[in-house]
Amino acid sequence: MKSLMRAKMLSKFGSTMASIMFMYAMFQQFIPYTFRSKFEKFVHKFIGYFNPNIQIIFLEFAGERLERSKAYALIQSYLSSYASNQARRLKADVGKSSTSLVLSMDNHEEVPDEYEGVKLLWSASKKHVKATGFSIHPTSVPDERRYYKLTFHKRYREIVINSYIKYVLEKGKEIAVQNRQRRLYTNSYGSYGPRKGNWSHVAFDHPATFGTLAMETQKKNEIIDDLLTFSKSKDYYAKIGKAWKRGYLLYGPPGTGKSTMISAMANLLHYDVYDLELTAVTDNTELRKLLIETSSKSIIVIEDIDCSLDLTGQRKKKKKKENDEEMDPMLKRAKEEGSSIKESKVTLSGLLNFIDGIWSACGGERIIVFTTNHVAQLDPALIRRGRMDKHIELSYCSFEGFKVLAKNYLDIDSHQLFEVIEELLGHIQMTPADVAENLMLTTITRNAETCLENLIQALKNAMEEKKLKAEEEAKAVELKKLKADKMQKTSKAEEKASQEEVKDD
Repeated sequence: MKSLMRAKMLSKFGSTMASIMFMYAMFQQFIPYTFRSKFEKFVHKFIGYFNPNIQIIFLEFAGERLERSKAYALIQSYLSSYASNQARRLKADVGKSSTSLVLSMDNHEEVPDEYEGVKLLWSASKKHVKATGFSIHPTSVPDERRYYKLTFHKRYREIVINSYIKYVLEKGKEIAVQNRQRRLYTNSYGSYGPRKGNWSHVAFDHPATFGTLAMETQKKNEIIDDLLTFSKSKDYYAKIGKAWKRGYLLYGPPGTGKSTMISAMANLLHYDVYDLELTAVTDNTELRKLLIETSSKSIIVIEDIDCSLDLTGQRKKKKKKENDEEMDPMLKRAKEEGSSIKESKVTLSGLLNFIDGIWSACGGERIIVFTTNHVAQLDPALIRRGRMDKHIELSYCSFEGFKVLAKNYLDIDSHQLFEVIEELLGHIQMTPADVAENLMLTTITRNAETCLENLIQALKNAMEEKKLKAEEEAKAVELKKLKADKMQKTSKAEEKASQEEVKDD
């Protein structure tokens, strides 16, 4: 009985809808456009008296040239986080990293939202636009125009317009940054390539994290806290009148993880990385242009700053040697091939202005990182606080750092040989890179125990080498002392003989 009644109701509803659609089609076909426009305007106005809701439309393409709306893209990112949980019809696509699936609302789908107690409704729709005979718009603009529609009660107009939409756009920007394919940039050498001074890039997929970094936990947590605080301090930097940037100086012996630290920083903050090769920059003007072309949410890196040009505290001009042995390999090859490449004329002053001059304030949310093996050779003006705000020493591997590497490489938290390794690390200095090499499972027959034994043997060999070196240095000092004593005795003998000759005369 109920099923029969339901069938009758559906049949009646279907016939009613068919009648309405037929009448609407007849209305569209036979009623003149001018009258239809006025009639639709009257209907919308009439319904507005009784409808308490307000609707805001966000078109995918806007403006005279129909450029893709940034607001639409950010809203799409924002709604993607809700669509997968609430929408019934979804569109799936592969993310920019090629390993993640991105879900978004399908057309004519609705997703509810709530903000500070206000209930809102998002809907995705599209409309067809008839192509005209002549159009100034780009051919990439489709005839099918998509848009998002936001519906809410009119009593919440102020909170939605002044607060909620801003929240959606900011949240959408954060989600877009996290989902985007991050990039590793480098600058081309001088006049090579058709676009001088531009950055070229590849996908940045380095797996390093602070969890896999061989460093003391307290020091890692201090760095992580500093980075996260910086990324959330836009208003604070504006309040104190400083450009939103921060400098990090990473120093220590080779193999202590300076480059790995940079990758971990980028992965923590979801930043792009710009690897700046100073020797490939022709002058200070090009250096400024490169800075302007960098984006926000990025890390600008100058590795081995002590080896980059003549920036090691020598402010006086020096005579440049022209022989092939001291010439930069790129310049040497260019000279042999007759290329127009010139030696870099970047100065210390130009680099200082690059770091914290007026031009450094363009954009925002940038981190500048210098790495060096010899911090004492750098000009104090280059690494003072305010330019390099945080100095981080990356030293030899500690026992705590070794345990991180053992977990990463061997998947073990403890072993009977750990005590021996702890004692040896207390007496001998070995870089994390050397420790990691001994823990690598490079052959099928190697296991955790053999790797630890190899590390112990390497530490013992290093201790023996250190002992032999100390003995050789002691012998060299003794020999030098003996030579000095001999020279002193010879000098005294000659002086005595001279005095005796004077007496004889």
